[in-house]
Amino acid sequence: MSESILMFGAGNMGGAILAGWLAGGRDPASVTVVDPFLEAAPEGVRLLREAPIGESPADVVLLGFKPQQLAAATGTVKRNVGEGTLLLSILAGVDLATLRDVFPAAGAIVRVMPNLAAALGKSPIALVGDASPAACALTDRLMAPLGTAEWLSGEDQMDLVTALAGSGPAFVYRFIDALAQSAAALGLPREQADRLALAMVEGAAALAARSGHAPGELARRVASPGGVTQVGLDVLDADARLLRLLEDTLRGARDRSAEMTREARKAT
Repeated sequence: MSESILMFGAGNMGGAILAGWLAGGRDPASVTVVDPFLEAAPEGVRLLREAPIGESPADVVLLGFKPQQLAAATGTVKRNVGEGTLLLSILAGVDLATLRDVFPAAGAIVRVMPNLAAALGKSPIALVGDASPAACALTDRLMAPLGTAEWLSGEDQMDLVTALAGSGPAFVYRFIDALAQSAAALGLPREQADRLALAMVEGAAALAARSGHAPGELARRVASPGGVTQVGLDVLDADARLLRLLEDTLRGARDRSAEMTREARKAT
């Protein structure tokens, strides 16, 4: 784990990645964060307000700022990217072609789509890249402390995966909140409903992750014909309402990701 890592931006997502790396045993001294707004970096991590000047290009550069900041950040990032640099981008909607146009000197470019669970080593991570086998192997090693990485067969899948794996936690949080609100509307104290809903989802997710059965099969196994659970499932399944709602949710998020890709191309 001796690669030098230069992170441009360590906000919510960048900070989660950094936390995951450090929890996984990475030497803090191997990481430099460039962020004009971050109050403090974790102990041992170098924090700069501006990009370093006069230093050798980093082994790994992570783009962790907002996609709309790419044009403004290009100049400062470029001088730290060389032919031996693996450029990792978590910029939603910024495709490989745009990144290659902006950073032609990069030795390898990989788009990375994680979520905030990277801090706990529990994130799904979608990967797609313009990279050699060696760069892909390095990417795999860098992603290992953050969660479960999946290489996509094509970049055209990235918008949908962004909606599913990147935005998905927000949809799950909304579902948990809706469960608690509904229980409160039917008579439970709200704080108690919040605790029960959260504990239920945490336990159900852990069981699903460890089970050899698909989630749909697990739902079937939990329910007994004519029982309490089956009545609730019948409500969710009526007219495929839950399925249609989630398809619409993912479609909307996917389409916005595709729109951001077009906007990024125009901006650069």
